[in-house]
Amino acid sequence: MIEKSILLILASKDFNEDEYLVVKTILERENFKLFIASDAHTLCVGSKGLKVRPDISFYNMRESNFNAIVLIGGSGIKSYWGNSLLHNLVNNFNRSNKLIAAICSAPVILSRAGLLNDKEATCYMNDRKELERDGVVFVDVPVKFQKNIITAQNASASQQFAQTIAERLK
Repeated sequence: MIEKSILLILASKDFNEDEYLVVKTILERENFKLFIASDAHTLCVGSKGLKVRPDISFYNMRESNFNAIVLIGGSGIKSYWGNSLLHNLVNNFNRSNKLIAAICSAPVILSRAGLLNDKEATCYMNDRKELERDGVVFVDVPVKFQKNIITAQNASASQQFAQTIAERLK
């Protein structure tokens, strides 16, 4: 495992650029090494046109190589809600008691993977019903940390979200 390494999941299109840039800046400033993973074949394209080259394909992701996983939101992440590769991956991180963090619409991936059942979590307000449908206790706070899982509501919570990740990994 690479010390201080974080697997960052981006949707292949329409990821939230503000969340990505704030999280990336804060975690890199704290000397974490970020590895971007996506199912994009060439570039991930954000909701405002930002292009990011992924380092790892979904098929090459292994929790044993990372200290944490962070899922960035945006409308594009909704296409990953039912992704069994991601569900298996976050469950592997959870079994290894590693940090799992998701912001905006991405916490729904965690709930669909069964990680948030009967737990408190937050997400983008418009996706609240998706969490509740999966048996999650929705809490209306910017960032929620419980056990090894951090969830956050939206881009305005990005700084607090990233700082919470950094603090928990120190």
